[in-house]
Order: sequence, then structure tokens, then C-alpha cells
Amino acid sequence: MMERHLAYWPKGLPRHLTPPQTNLFYNLEVSATRYPDKPCMIFYDTPVSYAECRDEVERLAGYLEQVCGVRHGDRVLLYMQNSPQFVLAYYAILRANAVVVPVNPMNLTEELRHYVADTGAATIVVAQDLFAHIEPLLGHGLDHAVVATYADYLRQPTDLNVPDFVRAPRREIAGAGVVAWHAALAAGRHPGPVTAGPDDLCVMPYTSGTTGHPKGCMHSHRNAMYTAVAGMQWFGTQQDAVALSVLPLFHVTGMQGGMNGPIFIGATIVLLSRWDRDTAAECIRRHRINALQLISTMVVDLLSSPRVGEYELSTIRRMSGGGAAMPDAIAQKMHDLLGIDYVEGYGMSETIAPTHINPADRPKKQCLGIPISGVDARVLDPVTMADLPPGEVGEILVHGPQVMQGYWNNPEASRDAFVTIDGKRFLRTGDLGRVDEDGYFFMVDRLKRMINACGYKVWPAEVEALMYRHPAIREVCVVASRDERRGETVKAVVALKEGHHVTEQDIIDWAHGNMAAYKSPRIVEFCAALPKSATGKVQWRALQDAQATTAP
Repeated sequence: MMERHLAYWPKGLPRHLTPPQTNLFYNLEVSATRYPDKPCMIFYDTPVSYAECRDEVERLAGYLEQVCGVRHGDRVLLYMQNSPQFVLAYYAILRANAVVVPVNPMNLTEELRHYVADTGAATIVVAQDLFAHIEPLLGHGLDHAVVATYADYLRQPTDLNVPDFVRAPRREIAGAGVVAWHAALAAGRHPGPVTAGPDDLCVMPYTSGTTGHPKGCMHSHRNAMYTAVAGMQWFGTQQDAVALSVLPLFHVTGMQGGMNGPIFIGATIVLLSRWDRDTAAECIRRHRINALQLISTMVVDLLSSPRVGEYELSTIRRMSGGGAAMPDAIAQKMHDLLGIDYVEGYGMSETIAPTHINPADRPKKQCLGIPISGVDARVLDPVTMADLPPGEVGEILVHGPQVMQGYWNNPEASRDAFVTIDGKRFLRTGDLGRVDEDGYFFMVDRLKRMINACGYKVWPAEVEALMYRHPAIREVCVVASRDERRGETVKAVVALKEGHHVTEQDIIDWAHGNMAAYKSPRIVEFCAALPKSATGKVQWRALQDAQATTAP
């Protein structure tokens, strides 16, 4: 196990972390007991206290158990934007001893169909603006839907710029097994005892690979507890911290750093459903926010505002993030303006957020950071699994208490994801990187096929599987194309069936209507046939390499 990085370990932070041996829900129970009147969340100027949160979580959990029939270990889908209801539903599912399956709200019906079939979930908690996408699945896998209206939690007047979909008034949505959020709470049901322990499944975020279908990452309460606690302790975050939570809560970075971590310590979360730089800046001023988790594109947007000189940002003590490297010029501009460094980290859905974070007092730019407590990280030759010396590029492998149990319902993918070294079970990240003489890790490339579009991970095989539903497409290969704004964007190389006459824009429009916008191809190129190897496999690497010399 490498120890060079220990010379730069955060001052005052023990090198060993002992996480609580409890259900993750218990964190809310403890904070609500300690700080009942303190805001757990502030949603466009409406506070929701810890006591209110605990009460509503209990009532919703009772409804899930007694009306929806949710039992210990059942998977429950959670499909909505950042909102108080997301947080409350997440903890209510845990309180019902069930497993949270967070779903990207950009996913559409066909994508959701896979989640339902793969998890066996019969219940979903969904926002009314997304209900139309799940309605066709009711009676076809889904039996119960609790439908939330974001505006129900706009209880105080506000002059903030609230998105229209958040302001939208409650609509009457009816159907077999369908209940409005407020009605579920009003039923006043009380759940049975907490029976899920640290080794039971807690949350199952989905990630994609080269198989074309998203895979569920099985995380126990112990896994989720580890990074929730570690992330807060790494930065010395205390109970009176006020954190801006604008990264998507369905994703592990926002989930752990913007929800589960702050609730563990009893901090206050200022929730935004969408990124808006002026609204974010006003919330920082109004609520004296001192901790921000932002991806690099958000920081670029914030600092490029013509009003940046008017913003009152002096309360900020920490700004961190990951997903894509921060441009050096922006990092320097941020340091000049705020007097702090942007602290980058690294993690995956398979590790439920960080395995690496930069030390706050000695971060390196465009760097993944150093392994956090309990993590053994190595750079190995991806073929021989031999250790590589500093500076040489290989695959990053990680072993630690936050690494998933495996992929749900997919033993073959689980076997492929792990390798045993020195008696330890290491996760193969599929990311190519190097480690420097100080023990800091740097990303170099990706071993797996993956497109990083503005911080969103897009897996070509999944997009291809969806595009084959188009009646005119004979063959398709999805690759990354350079994009000045997004870093990378999605490009589809398409061979059409004979007799079909469609344009590139026709394909783009169809894709946009049938899959999440971030993964929908923005560029389509027609070809007579895709290049193939002697064994008949599509040579996607050749098409990808061609993008390096071809303008988008």
C-alpha cells in the first residue's frame, strides 16, 4: 500500500475512520433529536426544520409500508429534481427498511422501463412534472406512485428566481395506485420498527458500462455511511455549516456531499432545483453559505457573470467538486477573487462518491487528490496487473470500505469489475491515470468507453441500444466529439437501412425525444457502413480516434 501521500494528510485529521454501525436513516433521527428547531433544508427561502423532516419521513414511511406494501429490502424508485421531497422520500424509503433507487430525472419512459424491470420495483416516488413518463409503466411493473408537487414546499414569500416547474401549482393526478404526496402524509400512517442494519442494502445508483444497459451499484448502509462521514470530516465541517446543494441529488456526489453528509452532522442545506448563478449568489449572501460543491462548468459560469463584482461571496470557506478537471485559468481567477482554492476529488457510482480528495491546505490543480481514510489505491498495468512506478500511466484500482458489493442482478459484470491483489478485493475503475512522487493521483484517459459531456457521464453502448429503436437505423456507433462549451459532446455515426430517407437532423430530433437530453446525440454523421474487425466487431476506437483530427 502506497504511503507517500501521508506526508500531505490534512492536519488534525486521524488517518483511520470508524463509521457508525447504524442504518443511514438514524443520522436524521439523531440530528432531529439534537437540533429539532434548526433548518435542515431551505428551499427558495422556505425553511424545513429537522423536527418537521423527521415527522414527515415517518408518515411517508408508514404509507409506503402499510399502503404500498413496501417490505424490508424492496427497491423503491425515486425520480425527481432536487427538492425537499427528494430528501424526505430518500429517508422515508430507508425508514421503511427498503432500498433507494435514485433515477436521473432526465430519463424518459423507455429508460425507466429498464429500471423497473431490473430492480423489480413496484413503487415509485415521482414529481408531477415527470409523472407522464412513468404513467405507461403503471400496471406494467409499477403498482404504486406517490406524486409530489415541488410548490407544496414554497411556503414563504420569496423574490428569488424560482423555476417555472417548481412554481407550478398542484395538479389533480388520479389512477389506480396513484396518490398525491400531501394525501400520503395526511393519512397519518406510522411505520414498524427499523430492522435494516449496516450490511443491508441502502441505495442502488445506476451506472452504465459497455453492455448497453445501466447497472445497479449495490451499496450497503455501511458503504454509504463511510463517504457521508469521511467527506464531512475531511474538510472539518461542523454542525453550523450552511451548504449550497445544487448538484443533482440522484448522483452520488450531490447525494453524499449535498445531503447525507450535512444531515449526519446536523448542518443546513440550501437547496436549488436548477443551477442559476444569480440565484446561487443571492442565496450565498442571504443565508451566509460557507460550503459549496460545484462542478467546474458551474464555477466557470459563476465567475464569468458580468455581475460577479457585485456578488457578496465573502462567507465561502470551501468550494469543492469533481467530474471534470477545473481549467487552470478559472482556478486562478477563483483564488484571486475569494482567496481559496478549488478542491477537486474523485469517485464513482461504484464507490458512492469519493475515494480521493485533495488536501484542502495543499491541493494540486487538475488533480484527483490523494486516497482518503481506509482507501488503498494503485496504478497498475491493465493487462498484467503489475504495479507501476510514479509517472507511468496505468489503470486506477481502489480498495476501500465504500466500494460497492457488486452490480445488482449481474454476476458476470460483478466478476469483471473486481480483482484480488494481496488478499484484497480491488475495484477496476476503468480510468487511466498516474500518481506523482507526492502520492497525488491524476486522470489521463479512460480505459472504458465513456463520454464526459459537461460533467455528465454518457455511455455510448447505452445510447446505441436506444438508437437502434429508430426504424431507419441499420448500424450506429456513438463516439465523443470535441465541444468548446461542454468539453465533449455526443456524436452518432449512422448507417441507414436501404429505402429510408431521413436527414441527420431527423435523427437528432428523434433521439432528443427518446432519451435524456445530456446523452442525446447532438451531431449525426451518415456512412455507408461502420468499420469492423475481422471478427465482425465495430471498430469504435478507429471512429473515436478520427475525432481527434476532425472538427465537430
